[in-house]
Amino acid sequence: MSIQASMIIDKDFVIGEVDSRIYGSFIEHLGRAVYGGIYEPGHPQADEQGFRADVLELVKGLDVPIVRYPGGNFVSGYNWEDGIGPIEQRKKRLDLAWRTIEPNLIGLNEFMDWCRKANTDAMMAVNLGTRGPDEARDIIEYANITGGTYWSDLRISHGYKVPHNIKTWCLGNEMDGPWQTGSKTAVEYGRTACETAKVMKWVDPSIELVACGSSSLTMATFPEWEATVLDHTYDHVDYISLHQYYGNRDKNTANFLAQSMGMDRFIHTVISTADYIQAKKRGKKKINLSFDEWNVWYHSNEADSKIEPWSIAPPQLEDIYNHEDALLVGCMLISMLKRADRVKMACLAQLVNVIAPIMTANGGAAWKQTIYYPYMHASVFGRGTVLVPLIKSSKYDAKDYTDVPHLEAVAVHNEEKSEVTIFAVNRHLEEALPLELDLRSFGGCRVIEHIVLENDDLKAANTVDAQDRVKPHTGGNATVSANGQIQGTLGKASWNVIRLKLL
Repeated sequence: MSIQASMIIDKDFVIGEVDSRIYGSFIEHLGRAVYGGIYEPGHPQADEQGFRADVLELVKGLDVPIVRYPGGNFVSGYNWEDGIGPIEQRKKRLDLAWRTIEPNLIGLNEFMDWCRKANTDAMMAVNLGTRGPDEARDIIEYANITGGTYWSDLRISHGYKVPHNIKTWCLGNEMDGPWQTGSKTAVEYGRTACETAKVMKWVDPSIELVACGSSSLTMATFPEWEATVLDHTYDHVDYISLHQYYGNRDKNTANFLAQSMGMDRFIHTVISTADYIQAKKRGKKKINLSFDEWNVWYHSNEADSKIEPWSIAPPQLEDIYNHEDALLVGCMLISMLKRADRVKMACLAQLVNVIAPIMTANGGAAWKQTIYYPYMHASVFGRGTVLVPLIKSSKYDAKDYTDVPHLEAVAVHNEEKSEVTIFAVNRHLEEALPLELDLRSFGGCRVIEHIVLENDDLKAANTVDAQDRVKPHTGGNATVSANGQIQGTLGKASWNVIRLKLL
């Protein structure tokens, strides 16, 4: 069977505007994400606060618009007050989520300093595991009120006269999960989240709030959890969260690369559930989606099971990503862009060292993992309006999925720059995919560049000693034909970015 694909793009067939926060990420107090990741005093490239300048440069290269903090499972047992005030007076605490010791050298204020250096905003999470509305109203008063109150004046006394004005807040984390400190039923969480949301918006009406959705699409309570939680919180929240990780444990790459189809269904089901609650409430407000944890995660599971408890910043969840992982990350980015009308925020989990696009060696180098590249390309070139991709593609059947298209693709129109960018993955593991693009409604165009990430070894990875083993090149062959169509070839098992300048 010959494989082939075509794609028609029309400027009037619009899915939605890209909210830049769809390219967000995540820093949790977990493993070496903070200590040894963004923060390492004494490192040759540490600044005056101990933040690694080499890591900051790699983060800036991703153009990350928002970073979720401080967790994650960590937040459900975290007392935010432990991370403010003089560092020498801060207490070390047991972190029950990851069975480590938290030294509290970095807290809210230091993280906000790092955000400013990284040119990003914060998505702050509040603890709804061991705490609740009272803690939440205190932290938002500390962070966002100008002055004249106990908590805002305390912030000023800590050297931060100007409030942080954090505008996006998560109401807890994965509260449906039995692994979570203080986990709750949907009704218990819905009531707590509702009352917490009320007091937080009374303190600062300008904020946006994210309610916890299911911890994954495989949870037994999905999607009833979403329906119940939104039934309680609809009037007070703006987003419902989604979390999903994938792995290739059975070493079936064809099936692994099809898993983004499950992500498509997950998104569709959550949208349907949110719209049902809107209809039930006779409401005017649409609840949008925050896919604030997503990635490939499985490589480090065995190593993590052997970590001795109660150490500080051990190397936890340090997946070393290979080429096939980058392909699935590309497919997952495309899945979210295809619902850019409702997926308005997302966080690649995480940013540094912990299941991350950026890796570091303590005291040494920082480098880009394979997944850095599709994430960077989408963030840098995927701003604008997502257009409906009318795709015809040859298909294959996998273990868990049928009719899997070899071509996974989407198009983004940046009207300001007069550009259209095509993001495309060829899922075929052995053959190149001929592609024909029809931009019939745009008139003329030229190819700016055709970026390709490919490697003959699907398991090839970047390491401290081989940092460029997997990296993109601009040798793709997309061209504009005499009849104005774009033709090109997508190499086997490849991620492609075709950038077009409209004439």
